[in-house]
Amino acid sequence: MCCSKKLLRYKEKDTDVGKIIDALQNVINGDILDMDSVVSMIMDYKIAKVQNIHKYKITTPKSENARWQTYIKKEGETRRSVKAQSEEELYEKLYNMYFEENTSETNSKAKKRSKKTFYSLYLEWLEYKKTITDSNNTIKRHKQHYAKYFEKSVLHNKDIAEMEGLWLEQQCNTIVKSNNLTRKEWVNIKTILSGMFRYAVRSGYITVNPMNDIEIHVKFKQVVRKTSRTETYNTQELDALLEYIDTMYSKTKDAAFMAVKLNFLLGLRVGELVALKWSDIIEHDIHIVREEVRDQETNAYSVVEHTKTNRDRFVTLVPKAVDILNSIERKTEYIFTRDGERITSRQIAYVLEKYAERHNIKTKSTHKMRKTYASNLSARGVPHEIIREMLGHTNLQTTMSYIYNPLTKDETYEIMKNALQSKSS
Repeated sequence: MCCSKKLLRYKEKDTDVGKIIDALQNVINGDILDMDSVVSMIMDYKIAKVQNIHKYKITTPKSENARWQTYIKKEGETRRSVKAQSEEELYEKLYNMYFEENTSETNSKAKKRSKKTFYSLYLEWLEYKKTITDSNNTIKRHKQHYAKYFEKSVLHNKDIAEMEGLWLEQQCNTIVKSNNLTRKEWVNIKTILSGMFRYAVRSGYITVNPMNDIEIHVKFKQVVRKTSRTETYNTQELDALLEYIDTMYSKTKDAAFMAVKLNFLLGLRVGELVALKWSDIIEHDIHIVREEVRDQETNAYSVVEHTKTNRDRFVTLVPKAVDILNSIERKTEYIFTRDGERITSRQIAYVLEKYAERHNIKTKSTHKMRKTYASNLSARGVPHEIIREMLGHTNLQTTMSYIYNPLTKDETYEIMKNALQSKSS
């Protein structure tokens, strides 16, 4: 083979050799070295690299028709024989096996990784997500959000290796703007994006998470804050509801009524409320460690040993709460039961629905008990950080969205009058 062609082949196959050739090019042009010398230097370089890692003996031909021979064993492979007509050719083969095949394999894997589309990543991430969450509802919401916001977007078939930060930021802003999303809706959607790209980095599909520096610059849809009239039971409404509960419990002994009454003193998620066990009571606190979940496809209820945020917490038991617990007969490990079976969150909701129906008023959901609890604590001067801990929120901003004025108009007036009235007047 012509020396120049041999050099070209070396340069194309091995970047390290290419650097050597480029560095020597000026020397060659200056007639300091000839082409044969350069080829010889490159061969010496290759032999040195092979000898540095090759562990098997190289045997010389024992007869005129025999060949140079050795063995090679790469990780995950069985040992195989390598033969060549000359020593130089043998080293050439070994060099290719050790270095050029590795380079080819690495490039092949990189090429394979770069062909991971956004949609294929989503499907893979969703399967992973199913293994780390017990909530079928979470998976169902992810599917709904993907179908609504991503399936028809340019993201769907895009190669994730081509999704650099600025481009992805533009697409995120487009999604917010075109769908007129509220900030809360965007946070829900962002959960999918953040989870997918974090998974992609950990799986080696990409090296940098493009979601790290994403900023939304378009305006979110403005949401008018709901009022205390719809979000809480004020003092007068709560008194009427509790009176109804006491009357119904005395008639039926249905623990669902006591569960509702207790929750205005605990502020639990309804799934946490119906999953309480007697063993959770520890002196003046109740330990919140589990919750009920409902499968939206089968409508079946079950209890899982974690809360919504996967964090346990202690909620203070005030004397009124202790009195309610002491009034309930201990029949099973669960506090609230009916006919020996644990009551469900649906039965709690039914109590509030029947009350509203009988009094010809609009039903307030079980979640409004939680907001009433938070609002009453705030109105009585309990620090917001303590309320956050009792509710099990991870940040105070969420807690503040639960706080309304639970007082009647007259009670509010008296508080304002006393606060603003001058001592000298």
